[in-house]
Amino acid sequence: MRVLKHLFENNRAWAENVRRTDPEFFQRLARQQSPSYLWIGCSDSRVPANQIVGLLPGEMFVHRNIANVVEHTDLNCMSVMQFAIDVLKVRHVIVCGHYGCAGIRAAQRGDQLGLVDHWLRHVHSVCQKHAPQLAEVADEAQRSDRLCELNVIEQVAKVCHATATRDAWERGQELAVHGWIYGLQDGLLRDLNTTVTAFDETHAAYHAAISGVL
Repeated sequence: MRVLKHLFENNRAWAENVRRTDPEFFQRLARQQSPSYLWIGCSDSRVPANQIVGLLPGEMFVHRNIANVVEHTDLNCMSVMQFAIDVLKVRHVIVCGHYGCAGIRAAQRGDQLGLVDHWLRHVHSVCQKHAPQLAEVADEAQRSDRLCELNVIEQVAKVCHATATRDAWERGQELAVHGWIYGLQDGLLRDLNTTVTAFDETHAAYHAAISGVL
């Protein structure tokens, strides 16, 4: 119980399998990471970033938190974004939510869960902002999934307004911001049509995406 032996065994089996397929893989990986993508996703254990897009270690830089929130006062998220954009020179930032998100449901229902309630206030704000539209969806599960989509779109806008993103665009760096959502029921990603490649596209892309969802 203290050592979790089975996980070490799984690790050895995985590493050996990788070496059989590509003997130089770990040596290359140790020398440099050069991902093209930054993934900002939910911490949910059912949404493994690399696996669902078929990428190997080293090909995607990942930041995850409950309900895939981008908050400008969150130094963790902002530092990850700045490092990915300025140092690693990623070309794509992907904000990916998922249907059936427990954090989204908790914020929507006003559940009292403890410390995490403070974090979920960011999602609750999204819920309040779009309350009239959400009220038109009678089914609770569908309403929650609609909020999952709206939350992604709101976080994409926050990425676009972040200092690291705007500075990159101002200096002519190639960078696109995308909003996706993942279906736990079928394992498929869906594009929420909110891709932004320059700051002056942000407003139009946001409103088009909101109209498409609603």
